[in-house]
Amino acid sequence: MPESMVAILVEGEDSGQRLDRFLNNHLSDLSRTRIKSLIEAGCASIDGKIIGDPNHRVKSGANISLDVPAPVEDRPEPQHIPLNIIHEDDHLVVLDKPAGMVVHPGAGNPDGTLVNALLAHCGDSLRGIGGVKRPGIVHRIDKDTSGLMVAAKTEVAHHGLSELFASHDIERRYDALTWGVPSPLSGTVTGAIGRSSRNRKKMSVVEFGGKHAITHYRVASSFGMLASHVSCELETGRTHQIRVHMTSLGHSLIGDQLYGRATKRGAPEAVGAAVRNFNRQALHAATLGFKHPVTEEVLKFEAPHPKDFQLLIGELENYARPK
Repeated sequence: MPESMVAILVEGEDSGQRLDRFLNNHLSDLSRTRIKSLIEAGCASIDGKIIGDPNHRVKSGANISLDVPAPVEDRPEPQHIPLNIIHEDDHLVVLDKPAGMVVHPGAGNPDGTLVNALLAHCGDSLRGIGGVKRPGIVHRIDKDTSGLMVAAKTEVAHHGLSELFASHDIERRYDALTWGVPSPLSGTVTGAIGRSSRNRKKMSVVEFGGKHAITHYRVASSFGMLASHVSCELETGRTHQIRVHMTSLGHSLIGDQLYGRATKRGAPEAVGAAVRNFNRQALHAATLGFKHPVTEEVLKFEAPHPKDFQLLIGELENYARPK
């Protein structure tokens, strides 16, 4: 079943109803829980404006639209996809995810994901760990972000890791390449992150609602005033957090076409060509540290920059090198 869009006009008798209740009354094939999750995911709009609050009161004459994604297979199947495993024991696996790999199946990505690969690697023992749809998964990184992730192989590990992430007792450092040079050269960005009211695919720093988010950053090096290599440590882990917070400072990630632009005006052709060849946001999960949820051993892992990241840094260094 393909993705569909439902459009409904609010009549006078429905005016003042909550958005989720209104849609539930008119869409008998969708549960209220499903409708609420779709609204919170940014799938509902009123007169063309995205509304992410299920409690929003509708008004007579308003045009309500709801995008309903196609359903995905409830039970992911094993697929033999190569994994770059950094560490593995009886309870968990740490791996270096390549850019381009989606973490778990969803609308538009029914297979070929990290979950499919983990099911093939770990066997049936992984099924149901933490849930049927996302077995073993305790956190995510974006499809086009490379770097370190940890997945659980047992229920006790899944529970323990989930508690560590919830209490922010996980060390996570990312390397980012940004346009321009942040000022000051180090600092903390504190800004709640929620769904953008203008584009449901984007997140943004919001004044009301959203989820509390904190990013600590430090400029590791700069390439003239054109770009910077920024080290970012997450105190919280929200969707697109680093991408949104760095953009809020006026320094979007190189290659991030959702929050910035493919290249920068005035950038030399060699740098522009390197960015076009890079073809993703310049973000890499470089460090992951935590206390093992079962053995209590303190673990810390580092992942080197992938080749495309190294080539982009090399081109930026060439640009900044004294002529």
